[in-house]
Amino acid sequence: MFPPSGLRKLAVDMAVDSIQSGALQDAIDRRVRLRTESQSDDGAEALRDYLTGEMSTTLQRLGFTCRIIENTVHACAPFLIAERHEDDLLPTVLLYGHGDVVHGKEEAWRTGLSPWRLTIDGDRWYGRGTADNKGQHSINLAALESVLDVRAGRLGCNVKWLFETGEEIGSPGLRELCRAEKGTLAADVFIASDGPRLTDDRPTIFLGSRGSVSFSLSVTLRETGMHSGNWGGLKRNPATLLAAALATMVDQRGRIQLDGLKPSGIPEQIRQAIIRLRIDEDVLGEPIDTRWGEEGMSAAERLLGWNALEVLTLSAGDPQKPVNAIPPSATARCQLRFVVGTPWREVTAALRNHFDRNGFEDVEITLHRCTPATRGDPGAPWVKWAEASLRATTGKDIAVMPNLGGTLPNDIFVDVLELPTIWIPHSHPGCRQHASDEHLLASVAAEGLQVMAGIFWDLGDGQRAS
Repeated sequence: MFPPSGLRKLAVDMAVDSIQSGALQDAIDRRVRLRTESQSDDGAEALRDYLTGEMSTTLQRLGFTCRIIENTVHACAPFLIAERHEDDLLPTVLLYGHGDVVHGKEEAWRTGLSPWRLTIDGDRWYGRGTADNKGQHSINLAALESVLDVRAGRLGCNVKWLFETGEEIGSPGLRELCRAEKGTLAADVFIASDGPRLTDDRPTIFLGSRGSVSFSLSVTLRETGMHSGNWGGLKRNPATLLAAALATMVDQRGRIQLDGLKPSGIPEQIRQAIIRLRIDEDVLGEPIDTRWGEEGMSAAERLLGWNALEVLTLSAGDPQKPVNAIPPSATARCQLRFVVGTPWREVTAALRNHFDRNGFEDVEITLHRCTPATRGDPGAPWVKWAEASLRATTGKDIAVMPNLGGTLPNDIFVDVLELPTIWIPHSHPGCRQHASDEHLLASVAAEGLQVMAGIFWDLGDGQRAS
């Protein structure tokens, strides 16, 4: 689809030069130093500075007009829309990134590392946001600049860029913004970078993500604890009740027990696309518990084609200072990661009915956050176009995933903006995003620069997928 071009190769090679010159490292370091913790009450100023200072300055230098838009749902998480328009007849791409990060957790990082500065150790670039998402959109910006340089200041396509600063808290206000700015954000295709590749060395495209329902279960029976010797056997224990209730939801092998928390099935076309990815512990870089999850499914099907119910926290009493008392209450924070075909809007009702039928009327359910699942067609025109572009750049077999195992606000771009979505990640499975020692691999960053320069070059040839 994309014939060899000396100028295309020059743009691809020039993109990697941003690592050799140190320009990419400098840009990521500046961005990492801004403590854009959207989960913290102290992060509001840094979040705004990231858009009004760092991003707007960079984008304006590349010929974009920038507009900061206030968030009507969460005042501390503004948006940035940037546009670079060359001609109405040219194809238009909408790009996306998020400037916020999760808590730095400075005390948990390895000695010599800090979440708030870029530290390079061999192939690893450490810092909060290097993988999620500052490093990834920095790679895309550098690749775009290399194409602009080779084409003497023109791209050959129109580019729009949407940045948010609340992705790590569920993207509050993003749906409302996209509804209000649908005309402004109109494009032929959506392309963005977030999440990990399938493997460190395999360029990856994913087309959607599993959804997420976050909820708490609690049992509160009294205001204070009761002496376990004087009252043991006479007073109900909230922790025991909650543990028993959890065991009716998911068994000792991680298999979901409620039909209302399961998908209707895996479509055969999706099953075959997932199986072709050949996911195993060598691919993921970590051992897999082979007897965990839905019986009779491959690792790929369990990760990308099915649901997972996880207990994230479980607490009763004071774990640090246990006393001989029956606790007054117990709480579990749970999460359902789900695929397309799951009745996720009915999760609360399904849980309530299940608990009541099984004698757990004391279990209270609190719903926290829901993000819908999306899934793309690996055979769609824009997908085949992007796959061909990545293959032309790298000469490698491209992993095309119908959906990611994690969760992203892809549903907004699909349902509200009505765009075909292509995600090209520049991180890797072991990047430790959301944990201590988060890092980007320089080798993956270099190939990310190449593939994105190729993508921007091919868009600049004026081609639309058909």
